[in-house]
Amino acid sequence: MGKCPDCGEWNSLVEQVVQDVSTDRHRPTIPAPKTIGSDAGEILLPISKVQPDTTRRLVTGIGEFDRVLGGGIVPGSAILIGGDPGIGKSTLLLQVGHALATAGRKTIYISSEESLGQLRLRAARLGGDKSPMLAAAQSNLDIISNLLHAQRPEVLVVDAIQMGYRPDMTAPPGSVTQLRDAAARLVWLAKQMNFALVLVGHVTKEGSIAGPMLLEHLVDCVAYFEGDRFHSHRLIRTVKNRFGSTDELGIFEMTDAGLIPIEDPSKLFLQNQKESRPGSVILAACEGSRTLLVEVQALCAQSVFGSAKRKATGVDAGRVSMILAVLEKHADCVLGDQDVFVNVVGGVRVHEPAADLAIALSTYGALTSRALPAGTVVCGELGLGAELRPVRHERQRVTEAARVGVNRFLHPSGGKETAAKAPRGIELHFCEGLSHALRHLA
Repeated sequence: MGKCPDCGEWNSLVEQVVQDVSTDRHRPTIPAPKTIGSDAGEILLPISKVQPDTTRRLVTGIGEFDRVLGGGIVPGSAILIGGDPGIGKSTLLLQVGHALATAGRKTIYISSEESLGQLRLRAARLGGDKSPMLAAAQSNLDIISNLLHAQRPEVLVVDAIQMGYRPDMTAPPGSVTQLRDAAARLVWLAKQMNFALVLVGHVTKEGSIAGPMLLEHLVDCVAYFEGDRFHSHRLIRTVKNRFGSTDELGIFEMTDAGLIPIEDPSKLFLQNQKESRPGSVILAACEGSRTLLVEVQALCAQSVFGSAKRKATGVDAGRVSMILAVLEKHADCVLGDQDVFVNVVGGVRVHEPAADLAIALSTYGALTSRALPAGTVVCGELGLGAELRPVRHERQRVTEAARVGVNRFLHPSGGKETAAKAPRGIELHFCEGLSHALRHLA
């Protein structure tokens, strides 16, 4: 049965073969658990007496990937990487495996979807055809387990985990039962043998990792590849990381020679922003320790179907609706008969409330055909009373804007420390509220 008649979910019913233990004469005898007794003191220790883990991370040399993971791969950890088909997951991990193997780390690449010949062709395109990395085209978990015990690698890459299976299980490869067992078994081996495990996971139509949520609970780090097929850059961010921050963002450019790290993303996202125009505002956004200058665009069009549309790409749609309500209440904007579209150029997603001021100014400018002066960057959180609230890392945002060549910066008032340490050549304009910020539109 493909669909559950109770909850309506697809492929949620799993067959479990129950063996009659009463007739099984060859069933092994399970030994009784050993009592702990006086050995409990060796297991339970005060936190103050636990020796700190001084394990050094495995640095891949690919700066953007190391940044997202928190400085490198932790030995014994399990990393799950997901993303749309063709986004570049296998390409990145082949480059990572080649870099680690070249640095002297014993690395094994298990390909369950490609043959070794196909893997060799892709490695040659990426410049890793002479890599010392070991490779195998295998999906049988028993064979993979034997390879691990024989080779004792430092890093294992499995592409992809959905194809792994155990031959003694009746469930087909890719099913929930096989997927759960394959992930749990490989993670347990990684912890026992202290090698870093990197898994590639397929995604569903909704963009989440395919299979049970248990797959994300088993691993230490979950990273997602983002990007548009019609753009050359790719973004990678973590939603779970036990050994680092989940706020970091890695940016790559997809080329014929593989993924190339982008060290100056602000110029990448602003390369087509030549002059100021209505409905376009430059935002200084922070992703972890990185500051990005991105372009926020808005478009207002007369609605002809009676019900106005609200579309947002790259920002939270609920946040956009709130900002539109503030504009109608405190800026005398009539948006009830307008279709409003908000977009962050380049496929970047901005999750912080510091984008509120940029959304408000771009929408107001698109409605009134007014624009900010050229070379102006903004940031600020907008309250329901049209007040502007300070945001974190203001000094870093101003420094990045000055580095790119911006000469004007609009941000909430109260940043005296930012003004005192502002770089030369940039004008700081403090805005107490939305009405004050709208005066800069010409």
